[in-house]
Amino acid sequence: MPRDQFPTLSVIVPARNEARNLEIVLPYLPTHAEVVLVDGHSADDTVAVTRRLRPDAVVVTQTRRGKGNALACGFAAATGDVIVMFDADGSADPFEIPAFVGALTAGADVAKGTRFAQAAEAGSEDITRLRRLGNAGLNGLANVALGTRYSDLCYGYNAFWRDVLPVLDLPALDLPVPPTTMVWGDGFEIETLLTCRFSLAGLKIAEVASTERERIHGETNLRTFADGTRVLRTLARECAPVVRRRPARRAAALATLAPLAPVASPVAPLAPATPLSVVPAPVADEAVAVLDEAAAPAEATVTSIGRPAPVSDERPLAA
Repeated sequence: MPRDQFPTLSVIVPARNEARNLEIVLPYLPTHAEVVLVDGHSADDTVAVTRRLRPDAVVVTQTRRGKGNALACGFAAATGDVIVMFDADGSADPFEIPAFVGALTAGADVAKGTRFAQAAEAGSEDITRLRRLGNAGLNGLANVALGTRYSDLCYGYNAFWRDVLPVLDLPALDLPVPPTTMVWGDGFEIETLLTCRFSLAGLKIAEVASTERERIHGETNLRTFADGTRVLRTLARECAPVVRRRPARRAAALATLAPLAPVASPVAPLAPATPLSVVPAPVADEAVAVLDEAAAPAEATVTSIGRPAPVSDERPLAA
């Protein structure tokens, strides 16, 4: 089926004990989007708040634990043409969703958020100096291994066409829960895993400038050293046998995407939730960074684009 210039949208929101944050975040998600809330066995009112504020939301319970498994469960439940990964803690800005969708309808297979692009819209209110240094080091390793020029490796605000899901080959949802460990791909390494597999499949990836906001309530589940180690191991596992992995994944992607091309549609574009008034951001005329295909083993294309100017100077989400 051809891709639509006005695609339907599924916003995947993994959440574990995020009831207080969801009270603030959910009203800002597009009203016409399919919201898929993936509950991580919460002990608070995460599910009740979701059903009260978004009665139309699809609520699923993740089959194991970890952000990776939660996202995989959400991907399986999504029905929209475009899938957006959206954190429940308030760190993801809903005003930026049109920029991600705009990058996809302009021709990208994947829209990858970046906090470190050379753009005024990029930045982070939450990252520590230690995490920034760690991300820079891991990002450099990833670029060498993948032959890419990404500016941000470990950022979870991303979007992609649902038709590329087979390329990811994520762990089966019905795998048993290990007694003492976590299934590989179920943890915070998921963003790196997605980046590696999208890149090795040769998909066209556009970077979208994004500002990471501070978590509104509660504390992060991220463990700097433990999760950083899992990211490093992911790079080693995904990129070491490049000769063996790349052909199969790239062939799968090309077989899936070859007949696809954006086409016009009479369907109206998605409208953001009241009271916001946001229009899709135009994609920049020139790319800030484009890979030389001859120098990129995975043949992935990376460009950087901006997001729409904020409606006001103040953050749209307030505690």
